[in-house]
Amino acid sequence: MLVAAAVCPCPPLLVPEVAAGAAPELDAARAACLDAVGVLAASRPDLLVVVGPGDGRAYPAGGHGSFRGFGVALDVTLGAPDPAAQEPALADSLAVGAWLLDRARWAGAPVEGLAVDGRSPAAECARAGQELAARAGRVALLVMGDGSACRTLKAPGYLDERAEAFDARATEALAAADLAALDALDETLAYELQAAGRAPWQLLSGAARGAGLAGRLLYEDAPYGVGYTVAAWS
Repeated sequence: MLVAAAVCPCPPLLVPEVAAGAAPELDAARAACLDAVGVLAASRPDLLVVVGPGDGRAYPAGGHGSFRGFGVALDVTLGAPDPAAQEPALADSLAVGAWLLDRARWAGAPVEGLAVDGRSPAAECARAGQELAARAGRVALLVMGDGSACRTLKAPGYLDERAEAFDARATEALAAADLAALDALDETLAYELQAAGRAPWQLLSGAARGAGLAGRLLYEDAPYGVGYTVAAWS
């Protein structure tokens, strides 16, 4: 059963070494993410799963990732390192999640990872979430995902006038733990707006069914023209 969730953005720029001189611009987002991870620790889960956009692969405890592709000699693992862990390396979104857990000095439950295919329909995401929630008596999720990448002219996806309203709906749903509103996020629109968090958020909705969790908004902004939301469910 799902007992807690933390929703965080997943840009590699969240890692100060990657952001370099621009690191202070995301200090508030980092602090909010660490507060959300603290909610996960307080829930005393039996299993923590880091979920984020990617290639659909599952990653075992001890799986490893790296930021070397971003020019930084920094490696991370899902929980305690496992020398026997094999390739593939963690999806970028899960590597950011692993970095957050390391920053928070996570020492609780075992940590696994799941990269959700961004093309997965809402119903498929919900089923995956229900399966995750049934993995242990007390399951927590660290859900990594960005909102629209089309909020400004300089955004990665350029300006799309629909982006701000989409992000507002998603943020409101995440803040209120509104499962129906998350389920209703339009898959096609999310794809057009480059909202990588849509599939992970809908997986979270499936995992939370029947759990009675309440949500709390910790951060919302659109630096670099990308919507970032941090929320905690408990």
